Amino acid sequence: MRNILIFNILLISGCQYFQPKEQTEEKVIARVGEKELLESNLNALIPANLSASDSVVFVEKFVLDWIKKQLMISRAEEAIDFNEARIQNKVLDYQYALMVHELEKKYIEANLNEEVSDAEIQKYYDEKSENFVLRQNLAKCVYFKIPSKAPNVWRLRRALRNYPRDTTEIWEYAEEHAVKAFVEDSVWVKFDEVLIETPLKDVNDKAAFLKTNSSVEVSDEDFIYFLKIFEYKTIGEIAPLEFIRESVSDIIINKRKIALKKELEKKIYEEAEQTNAFEIYSN
Repeated sequence: MRNILIFNILLISGCQYFQPKEQTEEKVIARVGEKELLESNLNALIPANLSASDSVVFVEKFVLDWIKKQLMISRAEEAIDFNEARIQNKVLDYQYALMVHELEKKYIEANLNEEVSDAEIQKYYDEKSENFVLRQNLAKCVYFKIPSKAPNVWRLRRALRNYPRDTTEIWEYAEEHAVKAFVEDSVWVKFDEVLIETPLKDVNDKAAFLKTNSSVEVSDEDFIYFLKIFEYKTIGEIAPLEFIRESVSDIIINKRKIALKKELEKKIYEEAEQTNAFEIYSN
């Protein structure tokens, strides 16, 4: 077992512990075997504006995490015969990937157009509609959850039969008595989410239910549930554009990001080619 230098964290007048000290040798905070955690390494990582007590907590956690990590590395070195060159190559690949990622991120932020027109969304949807097959049932509907003891429930029942000719009475009654209501009849919603608080949540074949019911009233001991369905889409059908508009927009923007990455790579290559920044030697 490697020896661990047990450390003490001293707090002297606020965070004076973290101020530079006049000394010729670097202060060691912790050690695992031959690996040392230096005070300068630690100071650079302490977030600004931490209180004295928060700074102590941060340092204690960081040092303990550092020790645990070094112990795991040491045990791995003892237990496994690593190819050092391969490990170093992976470290370098990861380092370069991070550097390239930051360069790409900066280039994208400077050049990305995040405005997506309705025409672009429609065009992509028309061309790629087979990629938008539904995995859940959707409906356009109105829904009301009314206490079973609410007065004059017949008013809501009658108004729903006459929907949409009699919407004023529906909204007035719902505002006064409904525990829950969904009245956005032009919005596609996930049908399972509509039914989740109703006795209908246990219906096995909800697609068949949608196909055979347009107006439903069910109840339990405490509530009456009213559901009126105007349109529906079932699992396996193509999702309506209104339901996935934001997702399509995100896809288009992501494709622009990919294109910008390729553009940056090509731009850098062509600039290097023009300035003879690289050479390819024949075998």
